[in-house]
Amino acid sequence: MSRSEKAIFTNMCMVENSDGQILVQDRKSLDWPGLTFPGGHVERNESFHDAVVREVWEETGLTIKNPVLCGIKQFQTQSDERYIVLFYRTNSYTGELVSSDEGKVFWVDQKELYSLQTSLDFLEMYRIFVSPNLSEFYYESFNDDWNMKIF
Repeated sequence: MSRSEKAIFTNMCMVENSDGQILVQDRKSLDWPGLTFPGGHVERNESFHDAVVREVWEETGLTIKNPVLCGIKQFQTQSDERYIVLFYRTNSYTGELVSSDEGKVFWVDQKELYSLQTSLDFLEMYRIFVSPNLSEFYYESFNDDWNMKIF
């Protein structure tokens, strides 16, 4: 029996500025609107590192440096693919902030996040980004329901 499975790899990056603010994106996507971190899909034959650098640049105009893997999110799609989101964070970047077609990007104080309209499950994911004791966000499917687990 093969242990291989189809998978989709994506990323998100929490970028922090020298004032302790974090960069958020107000996504215009109908399937997952609201504030989140920039990121996107890993392309075929692309390293995870290069993918997160590219995605952040495409969506924000910033070139990040030294992104550190700080956690993951995963779940099974309806097509039985494992959907994996690699969580990165960095405070090193260059460039000028520019919004993209994905949505407006701007800096916010971290404590403000809880009073803003974030994407579904973003605040739970945010816990992984900021906690050194957490590393995984997992959606388990049970009887056509989703059970969120954070480890």
